[in-house]
Amino acid sequence: MTEEKKVVEVPAKFKDIVEKIETMSVLDLSELVKLFEEKFGVSAQAVAVAAAPVAGGDAEGGDAVGPSKASVELKSAGDQKIQIIKVLREALGLGLKEAKDMADKAPVMVKEGVDKKEAEELKAKLEAAGGTVALK
Repeated sequence: MTEEKKVVEVPAKFKDIVEKIETMSVLDLSELVKLFEEKFGVSAQAVAVAAAPVAGGDAEGGDAVGPSKASVELKSAGDQKIQIIKVLREALGLGLKEAKDMADKAPVMVKEGVDKKEAEELKAKLEAAGGTVALK
């Protein structure tokens, strides 16, 4: 199964904002979504799902991943899938459904192009919850 990348034309008035969002980590995006929810009184479930591909697109070029960066891949959720879902929700700011879907799709890239220290911390949490994890 191949995944097609949809090309989206960003209007000039939003280019600034979109460029800044593309460089944000998943945790920063999660914080931003929570801020929007509080500030504007809206639910951002659809925004969080739409923002995830934007965050992942940053590391695909290869430029963002250097010697001090790493990617965390969940190879298997193991027998304690609920614990893995809890860790994913906490670490990535995902909703229950999104975290469950990610755990079900293992092997799956959880985070790309993050600091090695952050990647190692997430790996340790996922392994402590019973998952099989690889750093790339």
